[in-house]
Amino acid sequence: MLNIPTQAFPAPGSQQRVSPSGQSGRNKVALKPGHSLMDWIRFTKSGKDLTGLRGRLIEVTQDELQKHSTRDDCWTCIRGMVYNVTPYMDYHPGGEEELMKAAGRDGTELFDQVHRWVNYESMLKECLVGRMATKVTTAIQAISPPPPPTSLAPPTSVAPPPDKDSRPRYDWFQTEVTVHLVVYAKRKIPSSGCTTIDLEAGVLRIEVLLGKMSYMIHLRLADEVDGDVSVHNSLSVGKIQVTIRKQTKRKWTSLGQPLQFHNTFLRKKDRALYYRGYVLVSKTEVNHNTYVFRFKPPRGTVLHVPVGQHVYLKANIEDTEVVRPYTPVDQSLTASSNSSSQDSDLYLMIKVYPEGALTPHLDGLNFGDHLSVSGPEGTFSLRPLRDVTHLYLVAAGTGFTPMARLIRLALQEFDSIRQTKLLFFNRGEDDILWRCELNELSANNERFQVEYVLSEPSDSWTGRRGRVDDSLLKDFLIRPESSKVFVCVCGPTTFTELTLRLLKQHGFSEEELHVFQG
Repeated sequence: MLNIPTQAFPAPGSQQRVSPSGQSGRNKVALKPGHSLMDWIRFTKSGKDLTGLRGRLIEVTQDELQKHSTRDDCWTCIRGMVYNVTPYMDYHPGGEEELMKAAGRDGTELFDQVHRWVNYESMLKECLVGRMATKVTTAIQAISPPPPPTSLAPPTSVAPPPDKDSRPRYDWFQTEVTVHLVVYAKRKIPSSGCTTIDLEAGVLRIEVLLGKMSYMIHLRLADEVDGDVSVHNSLSVGKIQVTIRKQTKRKWTSLGQPLQFHNTFLRKKDRALYYRGYVLVSKTEVNHNTYVFRFKPPRGTVLHVPVGQHVYLKANIEDTEVVRPYTPVDQSLTASSNSSSQDSDLYLMIKVYPEGALTPHLDGLNFGDHLSVSGPEGTFSLRPLRDVTHLYLVAAGTGFTPMARLIRLALQEFDSIRQTKLLFFNRGEDDILWRCELNELSANNERFQVEYVLSEPSDSWTGRRGRVDDSLLKDFLIRPESSKVFVCVCGPTTFTELTLRLLKQHGFSEEELHVFQG
């Protein structure tokens, strides 16, 4: 019998579905009716032999793998495991062409470039042919865990960036009743925070996101502590202080025992996602098919999601793990930015699709039900906004969600941004998300403007009609003399690709564009 390894899910280095610098990321194709993700899940449970091997697992040589490289006989290898993806061709959102790029060969690198976060093992488990007979070089080998340090002092990083002086460090001090751990990020940290803390059963895990890098502290604490954690950020000096109460009044001789990846500074994409169970506490209707779901973290968790980043929600549906990315919003568009650093409630604006893979499950949750939530993911950086004078946001439908926090940030924290404008595409008037709040903000703040464009308006609609096109963008995207412009785009794939192409035709450079790829 083959020893089939259990891979971490998602694969280490889960990739953000946001494309920086205007790159449009993967393409999607229109699937035939009856070929959604849920249809695929049901098909895999039909009892049909999807491998062609009648349930046998085999060892596959390189020569054998190369023989299966056609549309009607397509095998590929991901992290040393071989799958017959022929039955999946018509169900793949990226289309046949994308799958065929990995036909008859190792597709690990191609897979990681597009969607590392996808639980391919669960989705393709009925297509598993077996293991490669020869050693396969994959991205996962490059990030094998380092041996844990034998002591906590002096702190050193396992995989430092080129500039050693930029590497964060930590220290700790104590009183009789509290333990304080301080992280020195050595750079300013965003007001929305960049720290995720999980304290469970005496194990402390802290991850600090610093651009494309991730600094982690991972310890089994020296003695028993209360389950609550508090965190205080000193934004301008880049200091993060975590405070935990001891259960017993006594001095500790050490902070605790280092665990895997303790005191490491790695590329964020080289870290596996870490999930914790959130609880649904409220659900507020936004319009006829969209709601704001409020999730509360478990005791001991503090999670700050930087603006422009998202989290993954994971649920087991029909014995298959389904994962989707969602961008948090604030409680409201006009909520104060001075929210407590201890408040880790998660607000997610989600449109419910009757035939969706995950949203019907979310819609059916009762208050008190649990859902797995990852830490923040994404490469969106606020750095390009530092010198921007005009920020343009082009959104369609729920592509508005990453724009919501960005609007408030631009108005409250970037005085250099003289004008923030939202061009918001929807089908009908009832589909416009947070319309009243957007109108109120526009009326009360001269630095913000919003314009709606409807493709199927009512007869009484007096605003713009139609879809994204060249003339509409030309009217909206104005470059005043001596201005510095930045454009963010988010929406369905076809909308995003067309908008991006038109923007480039209008002379916008890669450095002036950011596409949130959903």
